[in-house]
Amino acid sequence: MKGIRAYETGSPDVLKYEEMPEPAPASGEAVVAIRNIGVNYTDVSSRKGTNPPATFPWTPGREASGVVTAIGEGVTEVSVGDRVAYAMHTGSYAEQQAVSAWLLVRIPDEMDFETGAATLLQCMTAHFLVNDIIPLRAGQRALVHAGAGGMGLLLIQMLKRMGLHVYTTVSTDEKAAMANEAGADDVILYTQQDFEEEIRRMTDGEGVKIIYDAVGATTFEKGLRILGRRGCMALYGQAGGPVGMVDSGMLRNGSLFLTRPTLGDYTATRPELLQRAEECLAWVQSGEIKLNVTLNLPLSEASEAHRRLEGRETTGKILLTP
Repeated sequence: MKGIRAYETGSPDVLKYEEMPEPAPASGEAVVAIRNIGVNYTDVSSRKGTNPPATFPWTPGREASGVVTAIGEGVTEVSVGDRVAYAMHTGSYAEQQAVSAWLLVRIPDEMDFETGAATLLQCMTAHFLVNDIIPLRAGQRALVHAGAGGMGLLLIQMLKRMGLHVYTTVSTDEKAAMANEAGADDVILYTQQDFEEEIRRMTDGEGVKIIYDAVGATTFEKGLRILGRRGCMALYGQAGGPVGMVDSGMLRNGSLFLTRPTLGDYTATRPELLQRAEECLAWVQSGEIKLNVTLNLPLSEASEAHRRLEGRETTGKILLTP
């Protein structure tokens, strides 16, 4: 079969499209013939070496959809022929993958594979960030960085669904329009405005209840300064560079909370995974939550997908198709 491999960290050019051995299912695994693959910034971070792979050669990818073609010993979660999607299993940039069966989620018969691949990782991440980090209620204020990205658009929609006032940062007028369409109340063009100053002005100095930050180094300290009393910083990514050592004294002004959450800790059991995944799939299928797939490239062009994502040339969700 064909797939993507990297033999070192580095630029998008380290991603090689080449022949790979076909997988066979071990005990507890199922083989999925992949139809669509989700591209996420975590793939870029690993490829660059910010969060490097443990071993090489390495196949990127943490999300895909497809059809189960074989199952290993002891598998009860799925059957051959099931249409499934999954997240959190590295190696999805390939035509087939052997996946831990407990991670596989059946997708509705009427849902296409593109939607299935675009939903789970980002939608489940947004789901736990909004519902499980701290209790939120209507009328509170939230700030979402990178509001026109796949994650940002989902966070905005889920926060508005709960009745919060949502501020977001974007880089261009085009991205601002997308964030507004998703429901953002106030959009800050960080290329022209200082978001710290703008949030202070728009909240009369009170700040926000929670900040969702996937940028990291360039936004982190400013964010802490605009959290309101007992506010929370959810640092769920580091696209702008890693945050260094944090002085806990920075949290004292306002009794602030800081968390560095990951999806795996909020889908640690199959019942929790299914509850979160099935709710997300139902929202997307009904149209209550809208996905925005803006780019779908052949798997052979994975390096180009990384180049565009890393260069902030994209909005919404990026997919690859074998």
